[in-house]
Amino acid sequence: MTSPQLELRAVTKSYDGGRIEALRGVDLAISAGEFLTISGPSGSGKSTILHLLGGLDEPTTGGVFFQNSTLGSASHTDAYRSRHVGFVFQAFHLLPTLTAIENVQVPMLAVRGANHYAERAEKLLREVGMESRLEHHPNELSAGERQRVAIARALANSPSILLADEPTGNLDSANSARIMEILIGIQKNRGMTLIVVTHENDIANSAPRHIRMRDGRIES
Repeated sequence: MTSPQLELRAVTKSYDGGRIEALRGVDLAISAGEFLTISGPSGSGKSTILHLLGGLDEPTTGGVFFQNSTLGSASHTDAYRSRHVGFVFQAFHLLPTLTAIENVQVPMLAVRGANHYAERAEKLLREVGMESRLEHHPNELSAGERQRVAIARALANSPSILLADEPTGNLDSANSARIMEILIGIQKNRGMTLIVVTHENDIANSAPRHIRMRDGRIES
């Protein structure tokens, strides 16, 4: 039997000295190349799971594993996050003073050295349909265009895992559909693991596997 690519084992996560319990004993195994969605009401723990899987946070108890290795030390987690994971956020998080092509190059600097990778960045922007907007700054782009730049940036270091936290939360229905089409196409073409946190039922139900959270536990 193939081992999971990602796994949470008996994970709890609490804040404010234990007064807020975000996760309450979650077990979750995710296979390489899988597409799944995580939904649930606000405060159910869905984004907390994504942050733990991405190495952005640590569990209070339990373990987070990548290919059977614990995400433990800071250096190990930093290397995992920069080389194996791409992030797409609701708020885009593009650097306002950089152009689209420069924003896509930023993650490459941490892994590949202080060189310019304009050719690769341009290829990624073409992949998401942004070849005509390479030199535009974020404030010159629509919300849908900014999210497409953010997706290209998430692919900068050829990650095997793509984590998307409410990627359509700031978009209208047409742009939401386009963004999901791009993400699913990337997942299929590259064989990546794609995990999407969403409030939207149609997006949640678009994946072969849908996990619903409630009160810090997996409900179904």
